[in-house]
Amino acid sequence: MADEDRIMLEIAGLKKKFGEDVILDGVDLTINKGEVVVMLGSSGCGKSTLLRCINGLESFDEGSIRIDGEEIVSGSKAMTHLSQKIGMVFQSYDLFPHRNILDNITLAPVKVQRRAKEDARAQAEQLLRRVGLWEKRKAYPRELSGGQKQRVAIVRALCMNPEIMLFDEVTAALDPEMVREVLDVMLELAQGGMTMLIVTHEMGFARAVADRIVFLDEGKILENLPAETFFNNPSTQRAKDFLQTFEFKKH
Repeated sequence: MADEDRIMLEIAGLKKKFGEDVILDGVDLTINKGEVVVMLGSSGCGKSTLLRCINGLESFDEGSIRIDGEEIVSGSKAMTHLSQKIGMVFQSYDLFPHRNILDNITLAPVKVQRRAKEDARAQAEQLLRRVGLWEKRKAYPRELSGGQKQRVAIVRALCMNPEIMLFDEVTAALDPEMVREVLDVMLELAQGGMTMLIVTHEMGFARAVADRIVFLDEGKILENLPAETFFNNPSTQRAKDFLQTFEFKKH
């Protein structure tokens, strides 16, 4: 099988309820290695819950999720190994305030993956150079801007050498001038062949970075289209209405 045809993420018939509320209602989704998929939809449609199910933070009621052919089973012994294949970056940076940036990044590779501290440090420094933050390696989170903290959070996830990266509205809490520096890092990752599933409301970025757009509404996938097709000619009225709320201008 060619590498680009290798299925990295396979979701089949996924259902999730909170009490009587149906959050995910039979989601089917496949993402190949190196593919960048952006998930769009209104708040509360199930996007973040889907990401949390994929990385094992949330259980689900029906269906299956496979990462690189291995099935995710919450609470199983294999889940610890499997979760290391999944990098996730949240809105909140979740950096340890009492540790410097380098220590924040290398803690999990050393403690969880049992890697040599020198090896983890060398990779962390190389990644920090890549995102323009090498000079901040000995700084503490309180000394960094929001955009810098989010770039550190991305580096921390990358230092675990994941097979797929999940991003959940990572620019939502940032001031507008800091959004671009984070999106540029994500764009570079996409161009470098990283498999990515991204939840965002940055429409211009979504159009620039995505191979495919998945549009969720009330827990169901209504659209699963190439990015240009979705932005130029979505097939459902719901998606057309959604795009109009952003006053998205085609170019």
